[in-house]
Amino acid sequence: MHMGGYGGKHRQLHRPEGALDGAYYDPRAYVRNMLAMLSAARAELGDEIELLHDIHERLHPIDAMAFAKAVEPLNLFFLEDALAPEDLDWFERIRQQTTTRLAMGELFVHPTEWRMLVERRLIDFIRMHISAIGGITPARNAAILAGAFGIRTAWHGPPDVSPVGHAANLHLDVWAPNFGIQEWCRFPELVYEIFPGTPEVRNGFMYPNDKPGLGIDIDEKLAAKYPCTDEIILWTQTRLPDGTAVRP
Repeated sequence: MHMGGYGGKHRQLHRPEGALDGAYYDPRAYVRNMLAMLSAARAELGDEIELLHDIHERLHPIDAMAFAKAVEPLNLFFLEDALAPEDLDWFERIRQQTTTRLAMGELFVHPTEWRMLVERRLIDFIRMHISAIGGITPARNAAILAGAFGIRTAWHGPPDVSPVGHAANLHLDVWAPNFGIQEWCRFPELVYEIFPGTPEVRNGFMYPNDKPGLGIDIDEKLAAKYPCTDEIILWTQTRLPDGTAVRP
């Protein structure tokens, strides 16, 4: 379930005259709306359907802590990116206040960022972007460290991770004894033609193939018919109601 863009619906908020264009959102309205949506989803779907939610670093740390406490009765599979990398010390405060499971990592680029969280058991899932942390070997090392502290993997896998990245995630998943869950997207059929061997999901399970390496290739002639284009991605132009630019 998704309520508009990151932080809630993209709608015209009351804002100053002459405010720049962007994806505006109200953090306090976001909290109210998300809590209502998640509560309604749990009431409608029951307890057997797992619910996950991504705050996407949209809240001040004190508000993120309050949100984590408020959703505890809903028993989320995990709450993702409650804090930004510069606010990691707050994870200890959140852990002291609630048993909501926490996932973190897609903005990390260096082991010093996740080591403290793992060694102090302040999160439950690591979910780094594999290419951002240096590739498969650093990710394998991170998973081994996490496993020693009972923390599971949930590698970053939205649509802006390439088919090659999804194949790398899958190979790490089938190797890791502390595998937790895998984020995945359904690509358009054209992507499967351009990248033969792209992992497939059937009935909730992702399957590797028996081809060499990551099991994926690229049809360069077909790819050449669809050159990359430059565009401004709206959700990266994020602003508060007063026009303040904030992290996307």
